[in-house]
Amino acid sequence: MGRKPGAERSFTVTIEAPADLGYDVYGVPEGSPVDIELRLEAIMEGILATGSASARATGECVRCLESIDNQIAVGFQELYLYDDAPEDQKSEDSFILEGELLDLETALRDAVVLALPHNPLCGPDCPGLCAECGARLADDPDHTHGEAIDPRWSALSQLADQPVSTAETSESGNTPDDSKE
Repeated sequence: MGRKPGAERSFTVTIEAPADLGYDVYGVPEGSPVDIELRLEAIMEGILATGSASARATGECVRCLESIDNQIAVGFQELYLYDDAPEDQKSEDSFILEGELLDLETALRDAVVLALPHNPLCGPDCPGLCAECGARLADDPDHTHGEAIDPRWSALSQLADQPVSTAETSESGNTPDDSKE
């Protein structure tokens, strides 16, 4: 392509997704196809890479654990400085050309990971799971466990379920009918 400012080249490629392109619960699976449209432009300081990428992201809904499979599309733009660029233009965050080669993996990873939601949902109105039994509430919207008991009174409901004992039973261990014989 050369270093003459204004020189331009465009590419359309399909690559395999690198490892860790996403989060634990949602991301682009390693080895899956990623379609990239890329335009490289020579400018005074280096090469300006402008592009877009599309891929399939898979994972689980964080509310109901249903599987999610969506097409995602992201755009990115990065400046790759020539290796002989002045030191005052370079920083630790700068991308540097390695001869005539540039590595798009970091720019692609940054664009994809930032575009993915941290808490992916199967739908915007996903009700999640029942807190008591774990049933998926989207499958049974009328799901209930009866009238809720105020937690401050729950100890009394446990007493109601126990058998009633009399004073004589607790002292002698016998029932009142057993002592008459």
